[in-house]
Amino acid sequence: MTGLTAIPLLVVVLLSGLLIGCVGIGGVLLVPALAYVGGVDVHVAIASVMMSYFFTGLLGTWLYARKGSITWTMVAVLCAGAMPGSFLGAAAVNAVPGPTVELIIGVLVVLSGLHALATQSNAGDGRQLSTAVLALVGVAVGFGSSLTGTGGPLLLVPVLVWLGQPVLVSIGLSQVIQVPIAILATAGNIAYGELDVVLALVVAALLMLGVAGGARLAHRISAAALKRVVAWVMVAVGLMIVVRIVTLWLTGT
Repeated sequence: MTGLTAIPLLVVVLLSGLLIGCVGIGGVLLVPALAYVGGVDVHVAIASVMMSYFFTGLLGTWLYARKGSITWTMVAVLCAGAMPGSFLGAAAVNAVPGPTVELIIGVLVVLSGLHALATQSNAGDGRQLSTAVLALVGVAVGFGSSLTGTGGPLLLVPVLVWLGQPVLVSIGLSQVIQVPIAILATAGNIAYGELDVVLALVVAALLMLGVAGGARLAHRISAAALKRVVAWVMVAVGLMIVVRIVTLWLTGT
């Protein structure tokens, strides 16, 4: 890695941390940056980034818990579903065509962002979700996140917002779910894939700087403004994923 690539990577990782801390969504930038800018093998990049989410998840959970922004009654069920899902996702990384999964995720994220923008309620109606629904959401989020190296927030935030949960609650839960997903995905990657521990720790340290600033920002703006920010970020990130995958298919790379 040269000095010319180190600075852009530094900026991308810090920005990703800021987005993870503020809106929950940001990890999607990391794997492409490490693979295409830093020259890291994509499977190593996914494994290393997944390990780094353990540290960002712990920090984000602590920061959001201090503000009372985590609904603990939902945590256990979500995490119970996410853990087996994330392990299976790590085991399937080399067997399932990643671009196809990423395209589906990108479309989901765009639709969720548009749905959030179209919803009249600024904070979500906070409807009660059944244990079965929460567990299913956990499994899907764990599997998809581990398979693509995007952590839990990219999928969990759009799904919870779509299901009518308040934005700040959704972001708070997305911080917690990073921890079990990272643990099980890392275990799967050690068993079935490759892991660069040094790279993971460096990425984690930079991400945590961004997460600290992002969490502070999330609690300083109104629920209405936060929902708009989250919605637009979802649309932008989803479109970025779709465009990237379609471009790869058209160019045959």
